[in-house]
Amino acid sequence: MAEYPMFGFRPFGQILRVEDYIAEGRYVLRTELPGIDPDKDVEVTVDGGVLHVRAEKTRKTTEPHRSEFACGSFSRSVTLPATAKTDDVKAVYKDGVLEVSVGPAEGKKAQGRRIAVER
Repeated sequence: MAEYPMFGFRPFGQILRVEDYIAEGRYVLRTELPGIDPDKDVEVTVDGGVLHVRAEKTRKTTEPHRSEFACGSFSRSVTLPATAKTDDVKAVYKDGVLEVSVGPAEGKKAQGRRIAVER
């Protein structure tokens, strides 16, 4: 897996704050999403080696005098490590945190190589 997992993040719209790491050989991405219904308000997809997380948080019907709570659409797209097995993706929502993990492809190892710089 990638030595620097956060390399490859591509934000769109309001950005979800995330953390990522490698645990037990799996790439793990976590984001705080308090106060949402994961069945209705969250979408996790994988396409072309990129993991997409989208969420929608709506304001309650009573308008507060002041609110610093973030509402609206949020998303984050992350380029997965080259060794990611995109058909082995799990997403779990617990205590306001969404955790998505991706397993490694069997027998594949990322090969490093030096790239020549042209003049």
